[in-house]
Amino acid sequence: MILTDLLTPERIVCKASAPSKKRALEKLSELISSASPQVGAIEVFDSLLARERLGGTGVGYGVAIPHGRLKSENTTLGAFISLENAIDFDAMDKQPVDLMFALLVPEQSTDEHLQVLAKIATMFNDGGIREKLRQASSNTELYDIIAEWQTTH
Repeated sequence: MILTDLLTPERIVCKASAPSKKRALEKLSELISSASPQVGAIEVFDSLLARERLGGTGVGYGVAIPHGRLKSENTTLGAFISLENAIDFDAMDKQPVDLMFALLVPEQSTDEHLQVLAKIATMFNDGGIREKLRQASSNTELYDIIAEWQTTH
């Protein structure tokens, strides 16, 4: 799975304003629902929130990978935001989060879901890519950084 297949520059926001975990999840939900007319932002938000209730998706290093499943969608969808100000996200390392990659997969998907999560986690384990993403100044630049990482990994 190629990460840029899940994203478009329209589903990426650079330096988003989201003062809370809830608002950040709402922002990601709006971005994902914009990709598919049959998927509503409320359905996406409910799926992401349900997963958060099972255990936080803040993975450390200022990164969160909220994810969930959708009944009404047959394709995997993603959205990415860098936050203007880091927020508390109940991360494993207790650090605030400023990079968020949301992932929604079809309800019946299993292997693909795990493979994509592993790919995203691998990308965020790279301190250099995290720094580049934090320094980016536009949606297109964020997309290009992810695309460049993808071609070399």
